[in-house]
Amino acid sequence: MLLTGTHARTLDEKNRLGLPKRIREILGEPATLFVTPGPDQSLWVYTQAELERLAEKLDQSPATDAEARVFRRLYFAQTEQVDVDASGRVLVPERLAQFAGLRHEVVLIGVRDHLELWDAAKWNAFVDRNAARFDSVAENAFK
Repeated sequence: MLLTGTHARTLDEKNRLGLPKRIREILGEPATLFVTPGPDQSLWVYTQAELERLAEKLDQSPATDAEARVFRRLYFAQTEQVDVDASGRVLVPERLAQFAGLRHEVVLIGVRDHLELWDAAKWNAFVDRNAARFDSVAENAFK
């Protein structure tokens, strides 16, 4: 699956997020998605298949790895399964919306195998802080 793009969105008063039609089509019109805490105060949004792939990677760490155990516990305990309604909206759980500091204006970005949901102001600040580093980050990413 290849998710790309930046989509300005809004959360309604009930914390519902409308998914763009193109994104729903790429995801295969899922009935449910999984919302997880992500780095940099973002939320990650996965299909079940992609979340299971991530879990398989995490399972490669031995059970004796204390850091991996802590991460798995914190990560999966905070992950929420959400329904996609007939209008293509998901309800962002209040606890996760607070974690990410989401307000009315948000940005949904495609990051290859998952989506990230950011408060719009935080996303813009992230881009401002990091855009000038793009070339050096790209060089290191492909080493």
